[in-house]
Amino acid sequence: MPLLRLCQWLQQTPISVSIRESTWVFPILDAVHCVGIILVAGTIVIVDLRLLGFGMRRVSVSSVIAQVLPWTFFGFAFMFVTGSLLAWAEPIKLYHSLFFGWKLLFLALAGLNALLFHYAPLTPARARLAGAVSIVCWISVIAAGRAIGYELSR
Repeated sequence: MPLLRLCQWLQQTPISVSIRESTWVFPILDAVHCVGIILVAGTIVIVDLRLLGFGMRRVSVSSVIAQVLPWTFFGFAFMFVTGSLLAWAEPIKLYHSLFFGWKLLFLALAGLNALLFHYAPLTPARARLAGAVSIVCWISVIAAGRAIGYELSR
């Protein structure tokens, strides 16, 4: 089934209609999605800044990661569930959204960067590069996500 047809079908499902037409559900999901983003991006930026040598120099990177990773996963779960429901509410709009595509691209790049950081042997210089790339990716994810709401419908 082509992606557009899948989006058209999703848009007509009772869950999609209910979320989209509710006075309260969509804005509540959006707010909780933002909390998830804050937890994910906030905890990741703490690690990235430590990798870049900005603050917490007396604490090892592995110790910082151990302290924030549970919050990162918790925030990611919130972000994933609420983001999926928000996407389910407006699949055709997101299908046509340039910014949604950019958001997914930068989210994938952030995930790939995190996988390489955690599972590939890195020199200190590469670890700092991973931190810088991570910050750029997460800023881009957030900026593209916010831009979706302001994008003109096609």
